[in-house]
Amino acid sequence: MTRTLLNRVSKVALVGALLCGQAGCSDFLDEQAPSNLTPTNFYTIPDHAEAALAAVYTDMRFMGDASGIFSSNWQLLEAPTGTSTTETAQNSDLNNLYGLVYDGNTQHIVNYWNGLYKVIAQANQVLDKVPGINPMPEAQKAKVLGEARFLRAWAYFTAVRLWGDVPLVTKPQTVTSADFLPARASQEEVYKLIVEDLIAAEAAGLPWTDVSGRVNLAATKSQLARVYLTMAGFPLNKGASYYKLAADKAFEVITYANANPTAVNLFTNYEDLHRESTENRLEHLFMLQYNTLVAGNPMDNMYPNFKPVTYNGPSGTGSTVPTSAFYASYETGDLRAKNQEGFFYTSYFTNGNGAPFDLGAPYIFKHFNRTANGTSGTAGNRLNNLNVPMIRYAEVLLMYAEAQNELGAPTQAAYDAFKRIRDRAKLTTPALGSYTQASFREAVWRERWHELCYEQITWFDMVRLRKVYNETTNGFDNFVGHINKSSNQPLQEKHLLFPLGKQEMLNNPNLRPQNPGYPGV
Repeated sequence: MTRTLLNRVSKVALVGALLCGQAGCSDFLDEQAPSNLTPTNFYTIPDHAEAALAAVYTDMRFMGDASGIFSSNWQLLEAPTGTSTTETAQNSDLNNLYGLVYDGNTQHIVNYWNGLYKVIAQANQVLDKVPGINPMPEAQKAKVLGEARFLRAWAYFTAVRLWGDVPLVTKPQTVTSADFLPARASQEEVYKLIVEDLIAAEAAGLPWTDVSGRVNLAATKSQLARVYLTMAGFPLNKGASYYKLAADKAFEVITYANANPTAVNLFTNYEDLHRESTENRLEHLFMLQYNTLVAGNPMDNMYPNFKPVTYNGPSGTGSTVPTSAFYASYETGDLRAKNQEGFFYTSYFTNGNGAPFDLGAPYIFKHFNRTANGTSGTAGNRLNNLNVPMIRYAEVLLMYAEAQNELGAPTQAAYDAFKRIRDRAKLTTPALGSYTQASFREAVWRERWHELCYEQITWFDMVRLRKVYNETTNGFDNFVGHINKSSNQPLQEKHLLFPLGKQEMLNNPNLRPQNPGYPGV
């Protein structure tokens, strides 16, 4: 979203749209006072619909909120993967995630549940109330509803992969609602709603791309490909028909990109992945929007611990840093592992723009904002407005390569999609004929680990594949029994799902029983 859209959302209620909407400034005096707004009298003009939708986007940023000292909610999806470790010991919940000993009291888990269901609740309000706004242009109404359905699908897709069976709430709730304390719906039911929502969003008249950061057609089709690919694997195991759905949907995006390479494409260099001027463009199909006027980028926990890489001097938490084993697993010559050119950095400039110094270890550069923090000879502006990537075109290419291969063998088109990722990394790719279906499968998985790391994707790959990349062997272990290099602890069957929050289960006994392997209430 642009600053304009973001600023239309009040910190307390959706009242920003009352400042002269499409009805005109003369109608402002006839509006309800903000303190008197309720869901029943708020949704009366198109600007209300836009403001309500903006609130849904805003609530998605819960993933960047703090989760105790030196930690953020997003680390829930990074710490258990084994690709990162920590240089700080102050946050016991974060340490429990790294050590694979988390439970229903772990703050990150509680915050993710609350955050996702707040997004769902806000989206449900939009979907319930906006259809009744009249007059409102039908095209605008359809677009607002399509975006809301995408955002609800995003929240449910995250929830069902984290907890399995989850409550399926599709209407606004009050204390008098019959299902105010809902039971958990089956994963099949949840996925049915997710697909329905995304198909509806796909037909809502969205533009292929949107540089303002709103949901667009490329993002919607890409998310559908993700959902189908997940449904093909564990735990639903829908197999070949869903691999085909995933391949076809991803190929629709690839076809558009091939015909419109200035609209959707890979960036020519990795620096553009974390440059403010390239946000919401080309490779970035969908991002969480950040601006310091509302909320600054939340990935600062990736800064090294007490090393002067920014204007703040010796600072940073180092609570998410790459394991040496994962960093070393990149092929020789892989540009993604090259200092300050790829996803990592091993040296930087004192206080952001001073003399170069060695960091003593690799750190994550993928989300580093040079504009905010500074670079050689140029001071940072101290405003970290960098967005957080949610869907990249690189992932679409890899989804297509994986799904198409599962239909029998690697095709030329699947190989070409896979090779594009390696070409940008300056790697030599063996000829198509040298791959079997099995070897190509693992080659694509390996690229997913190396290309999509630290974007809150790897954990979901581990769960849907029931496989984990082994940095030592360069192969793949079964999920259960794989030993994370960050903690030297083995993954267990119970780790395929996260526990439900203890307090949530006390508040709603209909959520019981707890997921297997975790203490009940």
